[in-house]
Amino acid sequence: MNIQLYNKSVSNIKADISIEFFTSKNLSKHPNTKTLNQAGFKAEQDSICFLHETKILACGIENNDSDNIRSVISVAIKELKSSNYESASINIDKKNIKAIIEGLVLGGYEFNNYKSDAKEIKLQDIYLVCEDINRFTDAFSQAMIVAEATCFTRDIVNTIPHDLNPPSFAKLAKKLAKENNLKCKILGEDELKKEKMQAMLSVGRASIHDSKLIHLTYKSTNPKKVITLVGKGLTYDSGGLSLKPATSMVTMKMDKAGGCAVLGIMKAISELKLDIEVHAFVGAVENMIGGDAYKPDDVLVSRSGKTIEIRNTDAEGRLVLADVLTYAQDNVDADYIFDFATLTGACMVALGQYTTGVMGHSAKLKHLVKKSADKSGELTGSLPFNKHLKKLLKSDIADISNVSSKPYGGAITAGLFLDSFIKDQNKDKWLHFDIAGSAYTESNWDCNVYGGTGAGVRFMTNLLQNI
Repeated sequence: MNIQLYNKSVSNIKADISIEFFTSKNLSKHPNTKTLNQAGFKAEQDSICFLHETKILACGIENNDSDNIRSVISVAIKELKSSNYESASINIDKKNIKAIIEGLVLGGYEFNNYKSDAKEIKLQDIYLVCEDINRFTDAFSQAMIVAEATCFTRDIVNTIPHDLNPPSFAKLAKKLAKENNLKCKILGEDELKKEKMQAMLSVGRASIHDSKLIHLTYKSTNPKKVITLVGKGLTYDSGGLSLKPATSMVTMKMDKAGGCAVLGIMKAISELKLDIEVHAFVGAVENMIGGDAYKPDDVLVSRSGKTIEIRNTDAEGRLVLADVLTYAQDNVDADYIFDFATLTGACMVALGQYTTGVMGHSAKLKHLVKKSADKSGELTGSLPFNKHLKKLLKSDIADISNVSSKPYGGAITAGLFLDSFIKDQNKDKWLHFDIAGSAYTESNWDCNVYGGTGAGVRFMTNLLQNI
């Protein structure tokens, strides 16, 4: 699908259909009000109505907020892709261009890599019509970069574990580095052993695929800030010997979504050419069962030297992140540290399916994230740390347990586990994002379709643009 900017004065824009927005207030003022009323169109949010004779696709919105525009465009593009129209036009302004592009690109996203007979789509061209093209060029370019980076992330999340394992994840990172002029360093298992990353290595011990630590670096000429991004890259999670139920194992290709988001963010910021330095670390591991699998009752020695009692091998992501966070802090003196992980089902219980959980010590930093999330159209919710939940991670035989002794506040206790591997001088620089609910969906919502959503890419890119 080709999305293009056009000046209104250009006379040769002849789209097959025009997309127009209607609220309940302006519906009565339109020349086609009578026809729309006869069709039962009431301009409710996300309602649409084709007026084929007048070549109009009417889109209902509650008001002109970006969230409403993006949502209804996501509905409209799906319907247009199912039609026989080959082109469509939309009038845009500065306030809605980003929302329209996200609705078109993200709402129209499809992942057909494994379909032998994907449906042919006749829709080819979308014309974004404006008064002065020069005023919109930068906004158009930036919105397209972020939307396409989000789709890039979705593609990786949706790739099956047979095709995307730790070595192929590393290969993908190298390809991204080459295309976007990034530095790339890969640590294999020999290097991980030298770095004493036994927690991470133990999780991947039963897999036939070697675990990999991916380190990507983007550096502008005069960086104003240094940022570290850390992603959980569990290319598949069977639960290990604490085996997941069969129904819970389906969709576990999405357990790499944190690592995928980190790669997507690197793609976006390098193409936006932001004046910052960013280091991305992904712990790429596969958690499987086998004779060499790590076990409940094991005590692992992490890279930091802290010992971890294993009570559940399905709480594996935090073990990988513990070592990767330690490695990242030892190798980069960052102004900010952000980690992304599909860490706990408990986060979904606490905040619902659509919201990313935010944890950390700095209220100021959490406020900045909330502001960026609101601007980008992603949902975030803060989950508070407290000293009483921290006590539930106490172990009688090691420094810390990998799971809480009580089944409450699971998302927070997982965050507190990670917090124990954050150095004191970095406590106020760090935030943990639990994307377990927001990273994958099996039903359409907003601009998200079945599969990976690319959670984290839009709000973190916005934050890094303004930080």
